[in-house]
Amino acid sequence: MTTRSGQSAGGSSPARGVWSALAALAILAAVAAPAGAQTLDRVAGGEAFRIGYRQFAPPYSYAAANGQPSGYIVDLCREVADGVKRTLKLPALKVEYVKVTAEDRFEAVRDGRIDILCEPSSMTMSRRALVDFSLPTFLDGAGVVTRGAPVKGLEDLKGKKVGVLRGTTTEETLRSTLGQMRIAADIVTVTDHPDGLKQLADGKLDAYFGDRGILNYLIANSPAGNRLSLSDQYFTFETYALALPRGDQAFRLVVDATLADLYRTERIRDIYAKSFGKFPPDQFLNALFVINGVPK
Repeated sequence: MTTRSGQSAGGSSPARGVWSALAALAILAAVAAPAGAQTLDRVAGGEAFRIGYRQFAPPYSYAAANGQPSGYIVDLCREVADGVKRTLKLPALKVEYVKVTAEDRFEAVRDGRIDILCEPSSMTMSRRALVDFSLPTFLDGAGVVTRGAPVKGLEDLKGKKVGVLRGTTTEETLRSTLGQMRIAADIVTVTDHPDGLKQLADGKLDAYFGDRGILNYLIANSPAGNRLSLSDQYFTFETYALALPRGDQAFRLVVDATLADLYRTERIRDIYAKSFGKFPPDQFLNALFVINGVPK
């Protein structure tokens, strides 16, 4: 019960209760925030902004023929770097590119080796125990590559040797799905996608399971591409986002604001077309841009 003066029957103010709750949340957030996670403070002090990228995850994140970090998601992170520079009003910003692998990428964020992970990282709740995530950057899904005719379903993989990239949600999904469907297949993990497709082309694997966007790109640029077929079916849907240090809310706001600005403007068209060759994208990705073009 509340009195006319706004005091409850017990004598405590509702407003005071709200502020107490907010203060408690602030204390919890401070405790949860990892030491050294304040990226903007460190960069403002003259240290480099460190972008983590993968060498073999085209067209999202890869080392180009000249050795330079390239790809759609790397380009998004270059926009983020510009956003950091504007926010801090820096005359110049030193950017370092740090190569990571599928196995160590999230630990690289957690341990402070990189400030932002710029590659096809799928958002999952278990990964949020290690890192935070930005607004989504892409929607993709897993497909299967085979020699000759494409598979029509996972049942076609029974008794086959199936390759998959080690340490990814794609590997987890493949193992769990085949187990649930009671499909006996020999799962072979590889360290990078080009190696997986090479083993497939050489007959060492019967099929290769991976993200469709990456597989499409690699097949189109492979000497053996005319012998490889990608299934039409999506076996998973993956939402990609940029992985960030946990508890660094000021930095996350700059990242999300940068992405939202891109999604609201024509700039995203140029960035998308640079890697994928045309715009608009499919209906799923177009919806992602609309939904995440959050107003200022």
